[in-house]
Amino acid sequence: MGDRRIGIAVDFSAGSRTALQWAIDNVVRKGDHLILVTIRPEGHYEQTEVLLWEATGSPLIPLSELCDPNIMKKYATKPDSDTLDIVNLAATQKEVVVLMKIYWGDPREKLCEAVDNIPLDYLVIGNRGLGKLKRAIMGSVSNYVVNHSTCPVTVVKHA
Repeated sequence: MGDRRIGIAVDFSAGSRTALQWAIDNVVRKGDHLILVTIRPEGHYEQTEVLLWEATGSPLIPLSELCDPNIMKKYATKPDSDTLDIVNLAATQKEVVVLMKIYWGDPREKLCEAVDNIPLDYLVIGNRGLGKLKRAIMGSVSNYVVNHSTCPVTVVKHA
């Protein structure tokens, strides 16, 4: 059965929801741990919890706390209702454990760090669909992660 740690890079955008749904439909199976990995930008946060976990990332946050806006406020994160609906449905229908881990910093580096620190068996990441010019200027998070991750990575394109 399951017991794998499947990571999903989530920024609460339409693209990350597409990747999340794809992973649930195609990868996740009963008993797996579905770990939502979200990266917040570096900045000046007033919450003491954020200051405490800025270097190592938050502790693993269970689904019950993920759905509580007051608890998420102390992590400076606000999950959208569509993402919460998707993971709640997966938790009950697929019988998976849903957790979240929050990092602060550069998404490229922090996603690769998450793979090693959690550790993850598999990572699914969305793609913003940047054109060649924007990708050359801004860089591609998904391209970097595919080339530097120590676990298998699937990039899901948003239509």
